[in-house]
Amino acid sequence: MSAEKTVLQNVSSKMRLMGWLSIIFGVLAIAMPWVAGQSILMMVGILVMAAGIMRMIWAFQAGSLGKGILVFLIGVLTLLAGVAVIAHPLMSSAVLSIMLAVYFLADGFSELIAAFSVKEGKGWLLFDAVITILLGIMIFTGFPLSGTVAIGVFLGIKLLFVGITMLTIRSAAKNAF
Repeated sequence: MSAEKTVLQNVSSKMRLMGWLSIIFGVLAIAMPWVAGQSILMMVGILVMAAGIMRMIWAFQAGSLGKGILVFLIGVLTLLAGVAVIAHPLMSSAVLSIMLAVYFLADGFSELIAAFSVKEGKGWLLFDAVITILLGIMIFTGFPLSGTVAIGVFLGIKLLFVGITMLTIRSAAKNAF
């Protein structure tokens, strides 16, 4: 067995696992959109708070007092932003809705470009790109009502299509050898 085939089999099994996990998590997010949306908000809040704490710690390693104070204050601001995300979930869901819409549009257009550079799996990649762009547009047009529930539903749809795309591309890559 060639080294390329061994590597492809390892990547193929991981891609299959990731594809199925993405599909499962996508279905769960669609089935429980409020839980998925709130989970995303809480995770974002915790990650932003952790980033703030890390910046505050990093401030003590700055070369000068001026830099250290500036980095520490930015860390405090970042920590407060994370606390605000957790403390005010409705406001946070509005901001996150805008960010998610921008992400979906950017991701959709990048998938659209990628679809024209591959030979196998082009149809699913194009379909995924169109769905992703439509999700971004739907969030923008539904704002501000497209809060936590929309985040959960649309993220679930996105995960579902990413999983299907991964399985399709995996199959096409496996058949190439």
